[in-house]
Amino acid sequence: MLRTITIGTCVQVQGLLVGHLADGKIMVRVDERNFVGFPVSTLRAA
Repeated sequence: MLRTITIGTCVQVQGLLVGHLADGKIMVRVDERNFVGFPVSTLRAA
């Protein structure tokens, strides 16, 4: 599943979901690198 995370205050990374961490962060993979950050909330149409 493709997910977007925020790293710091303004950097966002989109990649494949690797896993969830205990502190609410998630890990995504882009090519050979893993990134950890807070998930960007999704908006759903009414």
